[in-house]
Amino acid sequence: MNESMDEAVLYAKKYLEDLLSFFGLNTDVHASNDEEVIQLAVPSTYLNAFLIGQRGDTVRSLQFLVMSALKNKGYRYSRVNVDVADYKKQRADRLREKAEAWVKKVRDSSEPMDLQPMNAADRRVVHQLAAEYGLSSESAGEGRDRHIVLKTPQEEATSSDESLSKD
Repeated sequence: MNESMDEAVLYAKKYLEDLLSFFGLNTDVHASNDEEVIQLAVPSTYLNAFLIGQRGDTVRSLQFLVMSALKNKGYRYSRVNVDVADYKKQRADRLREKAEAWVKKVRDSSEPMDLQPMNAADRRVVHQLAAEYGLSSESAGEGRDRHIVLKTPQEEATSSDESLSKD
């Protein structure tokens, strides 16, 4: 099993660059690592819309292919984040702005709020923001219906007390 994070980063970078070359795009992918996640950034090109896909479907597929290739080669580090022209970063920034309004509403009203279903990356952004504001958050539901419930810390304590008394 290959152990070096640097080796995994180089392999992932080369793999994605080779994949992009099949689409006629010869570009230098910026590669780095953030703890145990390999970050691959594809610069802005004329193929942005194609590489991002509808609602980010294609960029997530590229990410899945790179992760699978790393796992198949036996790399211990196989968590990958692929971003094209800062699409995911800009999306996360817009989501944080929306989530700040949700967090403030829950904090002001002390009422829990069920958010719309979202993918794992978006849920992670909201969980982090809720924690920064001192709220609790939990994921609920399954599959495409998985969503976040925002609560104040008092609401969290009350609901866990209620669940204990129901047993």
